[in-house]
Amino acid sequence: MSIHNFTPEDLVQYLYNETSPQKTEAIKAALETDRHLKEMYDVIVSAQKRLEAFQLSPREEVVNKILRHAKKGNS
Repeated sequence: MSIHNFTPEDLVQYLYNETSPQKTEAIKAALETDRHLKEMYDVIVSAQKRLEAFQLSPREEVVNKILRHAKKGNS
């Protein structure tokens, strides 16, 4: 049972070191005692890691259009 009222947004802010020192300490203590909160935090950390590993690249067609346009500008 969750005994703390931290939201997922609070946990994201905590993860990115965007919480006040007081809130940071409160969340840190809560994560040690609240299994449900810890599980929620672990899901957020896992999602962050997957997002960091995900790299977006433009389609080759778009890159080629930009290069053609740039060539025309230099002519």
